[in-house]
Amino acid sequence: MAATRTQAPRLKACPERPPLARRPLLNDRQTFELESLFKVLGNRNRLRLVHALVKAGEMCVGDLAETIDMQTQAVSNQLKHLAMLGVVVSRREGNNVYYSVVDNCVITVIERALCLIACASDRRVRSR
Repeated sequence: MAATRTQAPRLKACPERPPLARRPLLNDRQTFELESLFKVLGNRNRLRLVHALVKAGEMCVGDLAETIDMQTQAVSNQLKHLAMLGVVVSRREGNNVYYSVVDNCVITVIERALCLIACASDRRVRSR
């Protein structure tokens, strides 16, 4: 299906924020928003979609479906969740809808999660 890929929009940088240890204790609204974020990101297909988009920059739905071996409609449904969260943006070009990751923060979250998994695994191996 290999539709033409174009330059994805520039990822926005996260504004400077204080470290977690210096912030006030999370309130109910913040914990609800974090829970919602992790529910959306806690789906293996959405994680694979985000990773594919990070690697490619921008892809149309058909190419994404082919890349992660899913039906086009299923990919579109998963992308809607990511778009509602503000993780991805879309643009239409003819019959194709192209998606790209719009926020660098999601990349950092996934990279840190992978780091956490690797570090926890290393600690388990050393403690045996």
